[in-house]
Amino acid sequence: MSTSSAEATGGPVAHITWTKGGHAEVVSVAGESIVLRSTTSAPPGARLEAKLGSDPSIPVKVKSYGTHKEADGSFTLKGRLIDATRELRDRLAALAA
Repeated sequence: MSTSSAEATGGPVAHITWTKGGHAEVVSVAGESIVLRSTTSAPPGARLEAKLGSDPSIPVKVKSYGTHKEADGSFTLKGRLIDATRELRDRLAALAA
């Protein structure tokens, strides 16, 4: 059984950094849908703003479908990308690979 990067480091990898604090690892991207492993939770309908970890000048906006708390204390956050260009979706998808 393989160990994910989140398990290996004890928490999500900082692919994106939330504006209000915390960070998240991109798990998957399919079209406008995104799944993240986050250090913070968000209620359904919340609009979240973040910066791409590798290039903080690039904004990432997500509308949350909701979160689920994991055994390690992190949260699986499902949402929809808002105003994401094809380039941004491709970059986020590459992080999940």
